[in-house]
Amino acid sequence: MLTNKQKSTLRSMANSLRPLFQVGKDGVSHNLINALSDSLEAHELVKLNILKTCSEDVRQVALDLSSGTHAEVVQIIGRTIVLYRESREHRRIELPR
Repeated sequence: MLTNKQKSTLRSMANSLRPLFQVGKDGVSHNLINALSDSLEAHELVKLNILKTCSEDVRQVALDLSSGTHAEVVQIIGRTIVLYRESREHRRIELPR
């Protein structure tokens, strides 16, 4: 579980990120979860866009992705989601306590 201070730090880091994934009309799939999990292992912080063609609610998509990848939802703004998961091998981000 992330503290508010940690989420604030991650939000500021996510400002400069470009979205790596898009969730479209197919919604959340196993392939998306696997690719996102690999990306989280490499980058730790990932931004996603939810397209308007996605029929699911943005908050539900965020919950599905976070539970499927064991990641934390840092932020949801409009149709953009930021996820964080600490890398087991390539720790890059040092969070405040």
